[in-house]
Amino acid sequence: MKKTYLALSLLAASTSAAWAQSSSVTLYGIVDAGVTYTSGVRGGNVTQVVSGIMDGSRLGVRGTEDLGGGFSAGFTLENRLEADTGGTSNRPVSGGQLPDRLSQAKLLGLPAALQPIVNGVAANLGNSFGVNVANNFWDRQAFVRLVTPVGAVSAGRQYTPAYLMQAEFDIMQTQSSLAAGQVASFPPAIDIRQSNSVQYGIQTGGFTAAAMVAAGEGSAAQGHFMGLLSYYRSDAFTVGFGYQERENENGQKSLKNLVVGASAALGPGKLSAMYITAKDDNPSGLGGIRASLLASPSTAPFAGLVSNAYINALKQDSVLMHIGYKMTMGANTFYTAYSKLDDKTKSNADTQSYGVAYTYSFSKRTDVNMVLTHFDNTGLGQMAPGGAGFLGGVTTSAGTDSNSFGVGLRHRF
Repeated sequence: MKKTYLALSLLAASTSAAWAQSSSVTLYGIVDAGVTYTSGVRGGNVTQVVSGIMDGSRLGVRGTEDLGGGFSAGFTLENRLEADTGGTSNRPVSGGQLPDRLSQAKLLGLPAALQPIVNGVAANLGNSFGVNVANNFWDRQAFVRLVTPVGAVSAGRQYTPAYLMQAEFDIMQTQSSLAAGQVASFPPAIDIRQSNSVQYGIQTGGFTAAAMVAAGEGSAAQGHFMGLLSYYRSDAFTVGFGYQERENENGQKSLKNLVVGASAALGPGKLSAMYITAKDDNPSGLGGIRASLLASPSTAPFAGLVSNAYINALKQDSVLMHIGYKMTMGANTFYTAYSKLDDKTKSNADTQSYGVAYTYSFSKRTDVNMVLTHFDNTGLGQMAPGGAGFLGGVTTSAGTDSNSFGVGLRHRF
């Protein structure tokens, strides 16, 4: 539940008392499972057991060692755990179905006669639609860190700066179907993690800043990445921003994000709001479409036309806005949130979500959670609500709305 605060506190580890220990290794984790009901998806309403009503299930190992003189070393290895299956990956509620704007020749600007080719391309893309489909064991995090009197340096697979700011100012902290990122999950409007990354973070007083770079080595889907964040936290309010950009596999400027947010104590709870931009004129990882079509004599003549249609369809120019309120009263925590994705491309695939969530804490480690979310799709918008660590995918057709209700039990250790 506290992954955002954990990651941000690690950025500021140079002044954290947690690093004052001599040496320790900690096994930790979250197991979160329950039942969800989702309407508006192909094949009718879906009721299923899922992993992640309020938090993505995980198993992690964290170690620290005090090196003396203000220096310390540490590591984090965190595995994605699917409590419903015991696996390490998951697929959307809607399976491999793509939005109509990516599966219908007409909406792609192609002749109707090319629909059979589009069907094949859409099926291949749909097979990659999911979370950790490569089944990497330490998918969530894997990094080593050196803390010095002038900041902390870490290297490995880590959360990106803009995502950390998104999680900070999402009242749900990216948890549940009510999280802001759920309305902008396909194509992904923000990179959550970067492998092969190096990050530097520093804290002084209530001010924290960090910068990250990643070379993109070994990736067929992206090139260089860079990002930074800065925020100020006090007892009364928090304000900050994050920025990041990366290249595609051809070295062209690709996805770029700006996150600006603020939160403040208001009455018995906290009010939080944020504004995110996503711009991508050169989508990543699409070279395989052209290559696969060129491999067959029957599709080779249309390889360029179809490939370019998908590149244009997956370009991004959108704004994500979010506002939410959280209030805790004893063992009870109440949430309400509203998020809107304003798609500024010609597809006009807009989605807004709103709803409520409730947590009852049996103890500091165990709680029961309920989440009710409505997705309102307009234009070619077609998103369906997912949960914590999994995607809902898409609804039956463009413009079809979706409702989700989930109830589950979460235990932290």
